[in-house]
Amino acid sequence: MKHRLHAELELPLPVERVFSFFADARNLQRITPDNLGFEILTPEPITMCPGTLIDYRLRISGFPMRWRTRIPVWNPPHHFVDEQLAGPYKSWVHHHHFESFDGGTRIIDDVTYELPLTPLGDLAYPLIRRRVEAIFSYRNTAIPALLLADTEA
Repeated sequence: MKHRLHAELELPLPVERVFSFFADARNLQRITPDNLGFEILTPEPITMCPGTLIDYRLRISGFPMRWRTRIPVWNPPHHFVDEQLAGPYKSWVHHHHFESFDGGTRIIDDVTYELPLTPLGDLAYPLIRRRVEAIFSYRNTAIPALLLADTEA
């Protein structure tokens, strides 16, 4: 069964500035909760473009895991997609949209994911949904703190 998450965030910054933050793969670690022990394994520099592969290590409930993503769509400064090739989910596709509006940028995250071990994995969906929502809640606090602090510096 496919599950979906939708999140939005508005920032008083131009779309080019916001997109450039996401174009730097190192910032993913900065907007991920510390309890996930998130670490990028791919050597730097990472050039974002269609076909870019990025490897990570993280902990889920204390268990170490690896995650590999590919960037199949890269359309600066408006849209990009990352999709899991290997990792904790059966599938994970994350669309990142960036829309200009008078006074700033709207970040729109649309994620479609499937849990492993269907149908047994779906029994854990309420717990997994809360964890995914918590990660995006953390991001929506961390992103403005980082981007607005960088702007003021």
